[in-house]
Amino acid sequence: MAAAPIEEYGLLGDTRTAALVDAGGAIDWCCVPGFDGEPLFGRLIGGPAAGTFRAGPAGPATLVARRYRRHTATLETTWATGAGRLTLTEGMVAELGGRLLPATVLVRRLSAEAGPAQAVVEFDPRLGAGHRRPRVRQDGAGVVCEWGSLAVSLAGDPALALRPGRPARVTVAPGRPLTLVLAVAHREPLVRVDPAAAWDLLVADESRWRVWCAGIDPSLPFREAVVRSLLTLRLLTHSPTRAPVAAPTTSLPEDPGGVRNWDYRYVWPRDASIGVGAFLGVGRLDEARGFLAWLLHASRLQRPRLPVLLTLYGRPAPRERRLPGWPGYAGSVPVRVGNGAADQHQLDGYGWVVDAAWLLERAGQRLYSETWRAVRGFADLVARRWPEPDAGIWEIRGDPRHHVHSKLMGWLTLDRALRIAEAHPLSARRRRRWEHARDALAAEVRTRGFDAPRSTYVRSYGSADLDAALLVLPLLGIDDDRSPRVRGTVDAIRTELSAGGPLLYRYPPGQDGLPGTEGAFLPCSFWLVQALARTGRRPEAVALFRDLLGRAGPPGLYAEEMDPATGAHLGNYPQTLTHATLVQAALAIRDFPPGDLVAAPRTGS
Repeated sequence: MAAAPIEEYGLLGDTRTAALVDAGGAIDWCCVPGFDGEPLFGRLIGGPAAGTFRAGPAGPATLVARRYRRHTATLETTWATGAGRLTLTEGMVAELGGRLLPATVLVRRLSAEAGPAQAVVEFDPRLGAGHRRPRVRQDGAGVVCEWGSLAVSLAGDPALALRPGRPARVTVAPGRPLTLVLAVAHREPLVRVDPAAAWDLLVADESRWRVWCAGIDPSLPFREAVVRSLLTLRLLTHSPTRAPVAAPTTSLPEDPGGVRNWDYRYVWPRDASIGVGAFLGVGRLDEARGFLAWLLHASRLQRPRLPVLLTLYGRPAPRERRLPGWPGYAGSVPVRVGNGAADQHQLDGYGWVVDAAWLLERAGQRLYSETWRAVRGFADLVARRWPEPDAGIWEIRGDPRHHVHSKLMGWLTLDRALRIAEAHPLSARRRRRWEHARDALAAEVRTRGFDAPRSTYVRSYGSADLDAALLVLPLLGIDDDRSPRVRGTVDAIRTELSAGGPLLYRYPPGQDGLPGTEGAFLPCSFWLVQALARTGRRPEAVALFRDLLGRAGPPGLYAEEMDPATGAHLGNYPQTLTHATLVQAALAIRDFPPGDLVAAPRTGS
């Protein structure tokens, strides 16, 4: 089986789990009961033995259009089939409204225009690492598949004779659509949902999404692309806990055929904090408050240490292990579950989280006393540990280093904590300790982390390499955002880490101790847009942003990385960090009009 390009997959989601569906109508990835559960359909990385759920043309067909219904999470795919057209309209029901419904309801409708169309339905669920086949029972309404405490039902209207693993052909006539409804129950009774009622639920869900989108700032530049990214971020936020998952997938490769395959079905406080800024910037306060409430609960047992990543329920991520026998996407092995970065020390994470708390406070949402207690603990830890080396934002699996970006984010932790303290109780002794650490950190990083002849901050002390994460420098305030140091760093990264056009490598390729290489890192490109806007170069920022929007996949989604030569998306998909940085780039274009500065001299001042 040839792998479909990553960027061709559309996202279906209900804020509890998600499914990826290809341009042929095949759901090749879906975990149950949540984002980090066992795969029910896993063909994307497990091959045919891992299962799929396809609803689409039975024979040769031409893809005509693929889009989300405007301001909804409902995906439409249309094919030309002979003399007519076949359209698949599908989505998952996010709002259950307290009714007696399964936690997961997936609705798929095939409809024909201009003549009958031959379609096929292939329902082949296989659960978990061992591709376990279900115990199957059938009744007049459809088919039920069971694996112990998990049950899945599929029903159709009109009714189909469905057997798992055996494709069923059907003729879809104009005016007589075929509606399929998949229901999932885990450790609870399985509630069967009538297909017609399920369709009504999906239509009602669309109305709620449109209302949600209507509340997003109407003045946003490139608003449609920004709204799609915000919708994606919301779909990837686990509604039972309000925790945003980094991506709904594992082991989609950064280097096809290579070993750079990681499990992203967890919560990175760093990535989630960037999402807080994105939601706050468009006036969505509830989403921002929800994450900080989750973090307060999730970090309570390890405070003041901030874990690099956590499960959706705030527990330590499972140990990293490999799935034997899984062929991987495009032969990319090993396929991994769990994530070994969980035990690393990453100083930068504290900065992102405390900055998110400061943004919330600045937006008029006064922090609760327990939240302020947590922030104080984070600042105390940074004040004590900032002189130590760390693993850095890119989670290099080697010896710790004195990463300049980490030091800058340590400075941000202390600076933002001090700002928050202006409205909250803080002892004079603690304030002096934070101020001393902040000033000492700034002095050291300006001396040891700056390459004066090139007028740029570098990746780590003693290194000549650059780090694209330093593009956040204009956001911090440690230097004036239009100073020669800041503009010199932005210009040097744009030149030396260029992968062509608006694309950037996050650090020099091959400098991470892993075999193989990787693509350009898309969040860095959006950070470049943000940096250009904030340093008075808005026209350049707008031009780059337009270019990046043209590189989205057909459904308007982004992975983590991109192959500079082919434009193919790489890595786990869709990626929360990429979509959050897209939104923040648009906010910078909105908030920072062009200045009248000429290019700053490349000096070491």
